[in-house]
Amino acid sequence: MKVIKYITVFTVALLMIGCNTEDKTLAIEVFETSEGGHKLSKITQFKTTEEKVVINLNPEQKFQTITGFGGAFTEASAYLLNKLSKENRKKIINAYFSKEGAHYSLTRTHMNSCDFALSNYSYTPVEGDKNLEHFSIEEDKDDLIPFIKEAMAASSDGFKIFGSPWTAAPWMKDNNAWVGGKLLPEYYDSWALFFSKYADAYKAEGIDIWGFTVENEPLGNGNNWESMHFTPDEMTNFVMNHLGPKLEADGKGDLKILGYDQNREHLKEWIDAQFKNEATSKYFDGTAIHWYASTFHYFPEELQYAHNKAPNKLLIQSEACVDAEVPVWNDDAWYWKKEATDWGFQWAPEEDKHMHPKYAPVNRYARDIIGCLNNWVDGWVDWNMVLDTKGGPNWFKNWCIAPVIVNPDTDEVYFTPLYYTMAHFSKYIRPEAKVIGLENSDEQLMATAAVNPNGSTVVVLFNETKTPKSISLSLNGKNVGFAIDAQAIQTVVIPKT
Repeated sequence: MKVIKYITVFTVALLMIGCNTEDKTLAIEVFETSEGGHKLSKITQFKTTEEKVVINLNPEQKFQTITGFGGAFTEASAYLLNKLSKENRKKIINAYFSKEGAHYSLTRTHMNSCDFALSNYSYTPVEGDKNLEHFSIEEDKDDLIPFIKEAMAASSDGFKIFGSPWTAAPWMKDNNAWVGGKLLPEYYDSWALFFSKYADAYKAEGIDIWGFTVENEPLGNGNNWESMHFTPDEMTNFVMNHLGPKLEADGKGDLKILGYDQNREHLKEWIDAQFKNEATSKYFDGTAIHWYASTFHYFPEELQYAHNKAPNKLLIQSEACVDAEVPVWNDDAWYWKKEATDWGFQWAPEEDKHMHPKYAPVNRYARDIIGCLNNWVDGWVDWNMVLDTKGGPNWFKNWCIAPVIVNPDTDEVYFTPLYYTMAHFSKYIRPEAKVIGLENSDEQLMATAAVNPNGSTVVVLFNETKTPKSISLSLNGKNVGFAIDAQAIQTVVIPKT
């Protein structure tokens, strides 16, 4: 019979102090989510393992400042919350926004409709209304706005929210359609005014908008749901000569403008256009990116290039989800298995199919967030916060998975392992934290670290292998030993000393 030995953090501390009267041991708290069943569980006993990993933290080596982590307010999610009992609605909102929950700090929402809306709609429905005299956010008042306001009430220290348009109203476009086409030049000023009016309308509802992306997926989405196309130079021109000056003239120059807002494989060409010179760069506060180009690759070269080209600008992952999948209900094990497929598994061009193999959803989230943090990304935003058991509602039937799945007919809620994966970052790495350097002896263990404004240090580890690993963690001459389970993500919190 094989005997499994356990060791506690306290025992490790005693062993490491030995006869030395000076305490050289790090005090830590460890939280783990694992294939074995932990769900952001506090761990105090650890298995001894043959696999040994040494991690040395270097707080003197500072990288980007964190903007935040979170998800998106969509009409689909808000509609579903309206159909749940008050108890479950509150439970979900608190789980995402309260300090006791995931404590989301950076969020997104759509301006006008998107695929995760119940229908096509615009805040500017009157054709030829160049001055937008009939602008109205009435469509949002039954669902989106109450959702956002309840989230604000649940949050102890607030969160940032940025808006993203999928398309202008068809009458402003060269194809007079919701899908595809381009903004007609005669409506560039009207479209810039649209952003300003949106910020005013939301402020009147008690919601301060932090910023915008200029256009969700300007390269298009295969002509499936709401979209509007820009080239890199066209978007840069719009921001330089219309959107930036308009927000500035209206006293809204502090609102953030993020360019691009699509997949990372084309990031370089957009970065080159936006940050070509001082004039093109003036109104861009940063760049937004998505992850849909691959189920495993996080494009570190492209991320490094973006930072090096514009080192003082934001770099925010603005959308990610398990797409092209109907949610798996109440089966945590599925989220750890390499059975999920994405859009590219069937539809990617033959030369790109190798970028879209089957994957485990938890692995993809954990790998991407850590990979982003280790390559200058300062914010990471998930897509829908809540979807139903079909992966909607979605007017185009573009089914996806959210971290929280609900059955409104039975008033049931399922917190998938993706919820806990997001919380490993959002709950513990707070806005204004500084990502710091680290040395990691094991290439198979992903690791990232940050120092929070309150002085605590947070390390997030991801062990994708089937083997538990013993960790020796060092900071400022102090050390502690513990272990991470197989197929597990772990957050280690080191209080300020």
